[in-house]
Amino acid sequence: MSEHIKVERRGAVQVIRLDRPEKKNAITRAMYVAMTEALKAGDADPAVRCNVFLGVPGAFSAGNDLADFLSYSTSGKHGSEAFDLLEALARSEKPIVSGVDGIAVGVGTTIHFHCDLTFATPRTLFHAPFVDLGLTPEAGSSLIAPLLMGRQQAFALLGLCEPFSAERAKACGLIHDVVGEDELEEAVFRAAERISAKPPEALRIARDLMRGDREELVARIREESRLFAARLVSDEAKAAFQAFMTRKKPA
Repeated sequence: MSEHIKVERRGAVQVIRLDRPEKKNAITRAMYVAMTEALKAGDADPAVRCNVFLGVPGAFSAGNDLADFLSYSTSGKHGSEAFDLLEALARSEKPIVSGVDGIAVGVGTTIHFHCDLTFATPRTLFHAPFVDLGLTPEAGSSLIAPLLMGRQQAFALLGLCEPFSAERAKACGLIHDVVGEDELEEAVFRAAERISAKPPEALRIARDLMRGDREELVARIREESRLFAARLVSDEAKAAFQAFMTRKKPA
């Protein structure tokens, strides 16, 4: 279990909190493992009716830990920890509510495609700069985003790599609501508690109908993961990482 993932119970709600504020919640391999284990444990526990994902004030997540990225790029060896979490999200049996304040980069954005309700604050920016880094979209976002947002908004997010404000994210269906910074966790827990009070089997069936074919989503996640891993050792990605490290635009 990672020290940077805090898991607690609030009645029937399991809270999974990213807690690495000094690195703006950049996600390490150990953090991925801890989140996957917590999500699977919540699904297996009948006392858990809802999962909640939260970050810290000012940062849901800055995305993948840069040291891990550089290690993958130079060694050509990519662990499965991140992809294990993405599949666990795709197969989740319990509803997921998330709260976002501030930075939400890369997987810090795409994780919310798997949430049933997401609340964000006005200062939140959703940013998926995969292509700018010579990479490809992940987390099934290439499948979910066009269905959820429409193809052109999805392309703006995943192709142009435009940052989306909370209001824009709400307007195109990426999130449920925008609330004040001081109201965020209250709104998240209020929703999670309402979900937990619903008849669980009826809610499970309704959620499964709305989510559709899980296997199609898992297949897309695996295809994205294969391409993502290949791109990590590409010349484009290496140039982009080097440019990022030196704060220069790649040629």
